[in-house]
Amino acid sequence: MCSLPPRHDPDAHPAVDEARGLRGAYDRAIAKHSNRAVAIRSVDADAIPAAIEAFVSVAEGVPLKEAGIPGVPMRVAHDIRGYYEMAAMEIAGHTPAAWAGYRWFRDDTKTGELIKAVQNTIKASGASDANWRFLLPLDASM
Repeated sequence: MCSLPPRHDPDAHPAVDEARGLRGAYDRAIAKHSNRAVAIRSVDADAIPAAIEAFVSVAEGVPLKEAGIPGVPMRVAHDIRGYYEMAAMEIAGHTPAAWAGYRWFRDDTKTGELIKAVQNTIKASGASDANWRFLLPLDASM
């Protein structure tokens, strides 16, 4: 759907670096569309990299309740996805077709890859479905 910015900080986790690189596109999209297109409710754009870092901790084995996710994990994951979808609108230069922004996030970004890994980590820990299933929409087969 659209290309991602090149890596900037080789010391940052790739998903965190990717999110930081999308900030300009996100800001331009917000300036054009306000926040009408994608609701961000739990974390604001400034907190997206830190929220992704918390999910990195979970993927690396830190228990969900100890990872420092800044809110309900499902809502934070949806806000991260919304951030990416807003950036995608700006990068693509138009509003993508239905679900295209989501599929791009899920299948083509480091952060989408990370959220899928987090789902697998939480699921493997034996936690209830509610803790991992809704981090991505249900069409992302688990």
